[in-house]
Amino acid sequence: MQAEISWQGAVQFQARSGTGHSVVLDGPEDAGGRNAGPRPMELLLMGLGGCASYDVVTILQKSRQNIVDCTTRIDAERADAVPAVFTRIHLEFIVTGHAVKDALVKRAVALSAEKYCSASIMLSQGGVEISHSYRVQEAQE
Repeated sequence: MQAEISWQGAVQFQARSGTGHSVVLDGPEDAGGRNAGPRPMELLLMGLGGCASYDVVTILQKSRQNIVDCTTRIDAERADAVPAVFTRIHLEFIVTGHAVKDALVKRAVALSAEKYCSASIMLSQGGVEISHSYRVQEAQE
């Protein structure tokens, strides 16, 4: 896996993945940025959420659950001192579908947290307290 980061001036950077996808990273206006993209630490949270969401959705699909949506909300806290590392992260999965079994969602979230989500496991082994919750909602007809 590879990535390349190119400085675009001020505190803005162009990040390109090894697969050719790009995203603009930028700082806040009070730091010389133009708020043209996510901050690097926000992108880290988005990557964690994407990794965990991928796991939950694919596990539920393999379990033959009729899901129509999965939204993951992430709330994080950072240390007050430099380096301002994440100290706590909570992921809440909101799974919407037709007759989705609560026990299977619980299992999918646990498997992601404990076995499959490389980002979550890496961060937790680095000392970040990571917690998970979920809700199951019935889809509207």
